[in-house]
Amino acid sequence: MSVLSNETRVKILADLIEIQSINEKELDVAHYLQKLFEQYGIHSEILKLDGETSRANLVAEVGNGKPVVGVSGHMDVVTTGDTDQWNYDPFKLTEDDQGRLHGRGSADMKSGLAALAISLIEIQAAGTLNQGTIRFMATAGEEVTSNGAALLHEKGYMDDVEALLIAEPSQDGIVYTHKGTMDIQVTSKGKSAHSSMPELGFNAINPLVDFIHYLNVEYSKVDVSSELLGTPTMNSTIINGGDQVNSIPEYAESLFNMRTIPAFDNKKFEALFNSIKEKVEKDDNGSITVNPYVNRDPVYTTGDNAFLKLAKSLGDEYFNRDLDVTSSTATTDASYLMKDKGDDFSFVMYGPGETGQAHQVDEYVYKDTYLTFIDLYTQMLPQYLNDFK
Repeated sequence: MSVLSNETRVKILADLIEIQSINEKELDVAHYLQKLFEQYGIHSEILKLDGETSRANLVAEVGNGKPVVGVSGHMDVVTTGDTDQWNYDPFKLTEDDQGRLHGRGSADMKSGLAALAISLIEIQAAGTLNQGTIRFMATAGEEVTSNGAALLHEKGYMDDVEALLIAEPSQDGIVYTHKGTMDIQVTSKGKSAHSSMPELGFNAINPLVDFIHYLNVEYSKVDVSSELLGTPTMNSTIINGGDQVNSIPEYAESLFNMRTIPAFDNKKFEALFNSIKEKVEKDDNGSITVNPYVNRDPVYTTGDNAFLKLAKSLGDEYFNRDLDVTSSTATTDASYLMKDKGDDFSFVMYGPGETGQAHQVDEYVYKDTYLTFIDLYTQMLPQYLNDFK
């Protein structure tokens, strides 16, 4: 029999939604989860991010010894955008007449986070774990840089983990590989002058324009793809330069976003950008800086493992369907958590919520789906560890 009623399970999600952890304040979520775990005898540890007062990870464990399964979800959410476009209060979990629970983070991904936390409580209370450890890792900063996951990797929390479950919204398919993400800032420095005497200055915009042109020309020659992940992508999404129409600009910048695959990964994009930098500095006598400020590698696994097969079997059973086993163009904290892991590592992304609900106005998760995932995780995690040989 479950320790937590369905009403309590929904109340926990509602409490998490009310914490406005928009790209910060994950510490408040961590404190909430820590108090929740304490009520059921589960010890947890808060890991603050360096130099941050409101940002932290939370790590909790049930069981002991090996093998170790890691389960993870992020505590931050994205902005609401124009709240006038919402039909529901973004930070008050609201159920509509179709059984959907609305609120910012309901799909991405506080329902997954809550489902993992509650499953630990249920497993601990039921005593169903006969061997091994389940390590719960709630992270900060996933929506921007994954700096919380990077800290967990740096501190060794993934070193002994045999399998990783990330509960991002993916209820329609079990994901075992996904693209990486890279954001690069390119800056051009010049010298200001009056526009009537341009020879006294150096226009920072010109080398940047050439940089973008040459980059697009060279990238158009890239002809690689993955059967699972498709092609890499590259886009210049922001450009700024100058501050007055009659002044020669001394500074210009452009921001680029890439989605990477193993065949053309983050390192290859960085090498491409640096080769264009060298060309522009040589040809234009410019001063270019290439700064990769977000750098999350693609995650590639074979998917041939008992962990994924169990997730597929139970998912089919609990939801009475034949789930797809698939890939994702989105990026998760696995990019950092799985650094140094090979392609035979057991990785599954499977959680409540439709992928398309992430970052949407009136974001929602179906209540029945959320509750079902709790029961699924409660069976899946100890079953995998108990059967591990």
